Parts: sequence; structure tokens; C-alpha cells
Amino acid sequence: MAQATDMPRNETGIDTALGILKQQFGTQFQTGEAIREQHGHTTTWIRNQAPDAVVFARSTDDVAAVVKVCAAHKVPVIAFGTGTSLEGHVNAPAGGVSIDLTQMDAVVEVNAGDLDCRVQPGVTREALNTHLRDQGLFFPIDPGANASLGGMTATRASGTNAVRYGTMKDNVLAVEAVMADGTVIRTGARARKSSAGYDLTRLMVGSEGTLGIITEITLKLQGIPEAISSARCSFPSVEAACETVQSVIQYGLPVARIELLDAMVVRAVNGYAKLDLPETPMLLLEFHGSDAGVVEQTETFAALAEENGGTDYQATTTMEERNKLWQARHDAYWAILALRPGCKAVATDVCVPISRLAEAVGQANAKAAELGLVAPIVGHAGDGNFHASLLLDMEDAEEVARAESFISWLNELAISMEGTCTGEHGIGQGKRPYLVKELGAAVDVMGAIKQALDPNNIMNPGKILPEAVAYQVSASTKSVPA
Repeated sequence: MAQATDMPRNETGIDTALGILKQQFGTQFQTGEAIREQHGHTTTWIRNQAPDAVVFARSTDDVAAVVKVCAAHKVPVIAFGTGTSLEGHVNAPAGGVSIDLTQMDAVVEVNAGDLDCRVQPGVTREALNTHLRDQGLFFPIDPGANASLGGMTATRASGTNAVRYGTMKDNVLAVEAVMADGTVIRTGARARKSSAGYDLTRLMVGSEGTLGIITEITLKLQGIPEAISSARCSFPSVEAACETVQSVIQYGLPVARIELLDAMVVRAVNGYAKLDLPETPMLLLEFHGSDAGVVEQTETFAALAEENGGTDYQATTTMEERNKLWQARHDAYWAILALRPGCKAVATDVCVPISRLAEAVGQANAKAAELGLVAPIVGHAGDGNFHASLLLDMEDAEEVARAESFISWLNELAISMEGTCTGEHGIGQGKRPYLVKELGAAVDVMGAIKQALDPNNIMNPGKILPEAVAYQVSASTKSVPA
């Protein structure tokens, strides 16, 4: 398991840049310890590496101005959204400046007739959907946390609706971004397709702030379905639930969500949300469409589930009941924490082909039991993505070592099954050791792109590319160990 390692610091450049930015930005520029630590990584076991300063940007011009100063003095720049990322994306291993984008939170325009909109990066997914509700539209990507759309774009996020609506890469039409020299570019227009040159939009989506800072996003929207039905179904084993998922996908049933909860998670959710769900592995589902279509979908699923031992199947179209069910799913993280009070939850994030899902989940359960780890599993089962959330006593070094062993084993298992070490969390710092194992020589191509677009390695350094590929801060700068 990769830990956050310190990189050489350009002390002279940082001191100079901070002095200039303080004069330029006044109260938008902050160096208080608490604020800086809030802009380092805090959500998992990767240690916090705080920036030297935070600038609260209010416009694309602000972002460009900060980047130009930092570029001139070879100082790292790290974009910050809501801080909900899980792999150390917002840490500052070489120090530098964090650009907080939360005040860039305007919905610039909504084109209801074309089913698209333009937003600034600080708009959260919940805020956008609240803005769209009276127009009969919604944005479908739902990673669970109320993340910023800029952060979701930068990490290529997905979530519970991905099985039907895809991930961020499928729903971003274009971005505006500030590049490493402060130049502002736009990668596309509002057209639904284009053959104009390299696909820079897809290059920026998932780049994790290592190539540029996204300052505006053009997004696809969806019409709110005529009818929505949510359902749940219990199974005798995780394998039976996963085999049902495989049947659903192979049958072509247009399910909008299909989420897996193992027995331990169901027990946790019951206690936390005061529910009385059967404490066996469970699938939570949602169907979108016309009234008749949703009825047909729910009936077809019931038949497929019954073939795999599914029981206690219940479906509802009542908004209150649907919201209660999905709120329980979104609260699973907090519910899991209550299983072992005082412990830290460390979420894994592998994704495998649907045909290997049952095997992968079964092996993960067995391995966790073998190592004596508490590791409840939830998953976006419809696209083969699942999370084993390890509950750890961080004061127990031996338990932490076993957890590191499990995470390494799980990542390599997914890769061996022609899957990926990260379905939606991204690489950041935590997954860097597995990128070459997964993609081989393609990582050298990534390094070449990074070198070409960011020759001084100031854009979120120490992320994505492993040490063997990443380059250090320019040797021409005065640097000392952190």
C-alpha cells in the first residue's frame, strides 16, 4: 500500500510566490494552519500533507493568475473541490498552493431543449439537481458524497447510476481548463459529437489535476423519468446475488441502479437507519421509464432473481419509501463505522468484468476472513465495481499491516481478472504502485503527455504516475528535502 511520501521542495520559489499572491489576493489568500490542514488529505489513512497556502478563487481569471505566478517560480499547484476524494488527490507532497474552487459555484446556463448545461467547478451534484428540478431535468452521476462537479470530472467519478447513465467521461461534453503555464483552453462545444482533433475533453476527465485545473464543465442532462420504482431482494449468498446481477446485464434489462450489500452491511444499515431488512446479502435496485415499462422491468427482475434463490422481493414507486431505501444505501459508510466504534474505515475500489464479479467478491470475503479483518462489502454491482471497507484500529500496527496486505492482494486480483485497481476513486497517491501492473508501457505514454503539458511538474505533483515514471521538480530550482 503506497503511503504519502514527501517530495523535494522549492523553498525559494514557494516563498517568492506566496509573497506575490498575498499582495494580489488579499483576504482570498490564507496561510493559517487549520485552513491549510483542511486542504490536505483527511478522509482516509493516507497522512495529511498540507499546502503552504490556500487561495480561494472566484473566477477563471483568479485561477489563471495563481497558476501564472506559480509557473514563473516553479511552485506546485493543487486544485481543491470539497475534499471528498479517497486516494490523497489533494495532498501537497512538495508543498505549494492549494486553489480552493468552492466559491466558483455558479450554474452558468441551462439549455433545457438540448439537455445540457454549463457549470463552474464548485457546483455540487446536489446543488445542480436542486437547480434543475423545476425544469424536469437531472444530472445522473451519483458518487454518494455531495462532491463538486469539478472534482468529479477530474477524478472521472461514477456511482450508483453508472450502470445505465455511464460515468463522468460519458456525461462531459467539454471543459474549460487552466493549463500549467496559465493559458486558458476550451476542449469542445455543446455538440453531442465531434471529430475535431484530439479528444482533449477525455484527456482532462480523469487527469486528477495533473495536466490542468478545470474551471468550467459542459454536462449532458437527462429528463426526469415518468416513472421510478425502487426494489430490494435478499439472497442466500453473495455469489447468488452476483449471479443475478450477471443475468440482469446479459438479459439486457435496463436497470438504472443495482447495488450489492453483503450481510454485514445490511446488519449495519438496520442498526443505523432503524430498518428491519433481512440480514442476508441484498440487491437494491431502481428502474426508470414509463409506467408500463417500469412494471415490466420489475417483473422481469423478480423472475431472474427467483432463479438464483432471491427472496423477500419488494418494489415501491412511493417517493418517501424510495428515498428512505437509497438514503440507507448512501449512509452505509456511517453505518459500517458503527460496527466497530473508534475504528477507521478504509475503502477499496476494484472493478472486474461482470462475469468475474461473483468470484472476485467471494475471494475477497474469504481473504478478509483468513486475515482476521472486518471488511463489509458494498458495490455498484451492475458494472462490476465493489468496495470492501476495512474497519481498522489504526493504533494496532499488526492489524494495519494485514490490511495493507489485503489491499495489495485485492488490487492484484482485480488486475489478474482483466479488471482495474480503481473503478471510480482514481489513482491519486494510494494506487500509484498498481498503475504499471495494470497498463504496462501505456504509463510511459502518460508520462510523455505530462512532460509535454507540464514540463516543470507543478500541476498536482506526486499523483497518478509512479516514481519510476514521474519526474521531480526541475533541477534548476533550489530544493531541499521536505
